Amino acid sequence: MPLRTALIVAILLGLGGLGLVAWIGVRLPQKTAIVESAAPLSKVTILVAAHPLRAGSLLKFDDIAPREMIAAEIPPDARTDSLASRGELAGSMVRRSLQPQEVLRPADLLRPGDRGFLAAVLRPGMRATTVGVDAVSGTAGLIWPGDHVDVILTQLNEDKSIPAGHRASAETVLADVQVIAIDQQLMQGATGPGPEVGASHTVTLEVTAGQAERVALAGRLGHLSLIVRAADSQPGPHGGRPTTTWGGDVSPALDQGHAAARSMRVYHGTTEGQELRF
Repeated sequence: MPLRTALIVAILLGLGGLGLVAWIGVRLPQKTAIVESAAPLSKVTILVAAHPLRAGSLLKFDDIAPREMIAAEIPPDARTDSLASRGELAGSMVRRSLQPQEVLRPADLLRPGDRGFLAAVLRPGMRATTVGVDAVSGTAGLIWPGDHVDVILTQLNEDKSIPAGHRASAETVLADVQVIAIDQQLMQGATGPGPEVGASHTVTLEVTAGQAERVALAGRLGHLSLIVRAADSQPGPHGGRPTTTWGGDVSPALDQGHAAARSMRVYHGTTEGQELRF
């Protein structure tokens, strides 16, 4: 009997211990499961190719597109998207062909001002000539590298013996030439006038040797203006005598009531003759 009683007492004590543990577990505050959410990955918007870009082409604003990427996966030399970054890339020459959404990296671009830029951009046998323009003659800063333009020369002649309708003239001295580089301030002219409104800027054109001579001489004769050609326009003539538009062709009023003056020179003995107009 003592052994049986001891066994019963041990069983009761065990059950009591289990009950005590259960009661303590119920009384203790329940721990809230903590689920740690993964931290969101940081993303940055960078500049990439908007569409396929051919090697040797000049980068325009519509060739540049934004792309959001995880910061850890972005190349260290990629450019973040900003107006300033886009402006710095525009006009660069593409060194190798790029695929859409490919990151625009400095190693793949040759920027205006970099050593060897003009030599790399020019086609074989071509030359680079620079034309000084202002906000008006440069089409208000809306000319971009890669555009094709005509160069127009306007002249004014102060000789009173020339009919009024022929004292002003305009002619196209260069037709369908490509812009290969442009002053940085002029590239950003479309964003609004800056502190240098009215200051001279430069536009660099790709021309033949003969065309370079023509534009150099034209710059001494009168005022040069650039006219942007449509993207689908036919190639312009390369040579031949340019046609001239006279002031009288634009404003017939210049010739009205201004008949060509007649003159004669009268000499009195050995004195210098006197010119008479009538």
